[in-house]
Amino acid sequence: MKKNKSTINDIARELSISPSTVSRALQNNPRISSKTISAVKKKAIDLNYYPNSIASALRKGRSMMIGVIIPTANRYFFGNILKEIENIASLNDYSVLIAQSNDNETTEKRMVENLLKARVDGILLSKSKATNNTEHYQRVIDRGLPLILFDRIEEEIDAHTVSVDDFKSAYIATEHLILQGYSRIAHFHGPLNVKIYNDRFKGYQQALKEYGIPFDPMITKESFDLSREDGRKMMNDILQNTRIDGLFAASDFAALGALHICQERNIKVPDQLGIVGFANEPFTTYIQPDLTTIDQNPGEMGKISAELFFQHLKASGGFKKKEIRIASKLIIRSSSNRHFNNQSKINVNDVRK
Repeated sequence: MKKNKSTINDIARELSISPSTVSRALQNNPRISSKTISAVKKKAIDLNYYPNSIASALRKGRSMMIGVIIPTANRYFFGNILKEIENIASLNDYSVLIAQSNDNETTEKRMVENLLKARVDGILLSKSKATNNTEHYQRVIDRGLPLILFDRIEEEIDAHTVSVDDFKSAYIATEHLILQGYSRIAHFHGPLNVKIYNDRFKGYQQALKEYGIPFDPMITKESFDLSREDGRKMMNDILQNTRIDGLFAASDFAALGALHICQERNIKVPDQLGIVGFANEPFTTYIQPDLTTIDQNPGEMGKISAELFFQHLKASGGFKKKEIRIASKLIIRSSSNRHFNNQSKINVNDVRK
């Protein structure tokens, strides 16, 4: 038969000691003998006792928990970020509460409220594509809690940010296609109200401008999800109306969909059309041809985001906003490499324009 949850008072009654002694024993207080601590912990197991973490947080002023909100959990990029956040949290005896916004503003707001109710000691967050009103970010800051925005950041909020240089990353991706001899280069982007996609769009435009290639809005397409299916549809739409010989997609999945359409139409990649994606998803090395892409270094992004949280938590003398840019890399593979005379990896931060 399943046991009911017990309390400190139940343990105290069973052992004929005071509740305060039980509480101290459970926290390994040096004033309590090792014999009593052992007896209390054994009885706690017997009685199915679990501490009330929220009550403990109220007493200590800290919950030893970090809240993390990501747009989706089904991406390699966010999975790597979470892995490193949890590693750093564990080293500091912290637990991580993870929530998904599913790229929905209402859901994101609810997740922030739920984490605040759970009394987390701070929140790490990657902004939903649909979020326009960021008052819920300010509520975190107003409570005096660290707020770290990563990848999809919001510069207007007085919070730490960790990101790559999306403008420069997109510039170098487009430049690579130009240097390979492509001159009619399409672009698939996400919603332009989202900073990362806006920056990538501008980086693409700037590369065209500096190499004297006219910008043609007819060969740029927007997609909310940038999924493989969206990539197929956008590529079909373009090829039915005009000619292109290159594509820079702001997502590997959209690039994959475009590649499939090229194969179905017998368009040779990279001989007739070069393709570059973004994110360096694991599948990019297993397809044929393998996909040129931008690696955003998600592990480093997660590590730095978590370290910023603990630096803020331990800081004395006031809050100082930090904006950190981490290095990304252009990974050159067969989908765009017509001349085979480039380095396989180019550090975007080393390119100056």
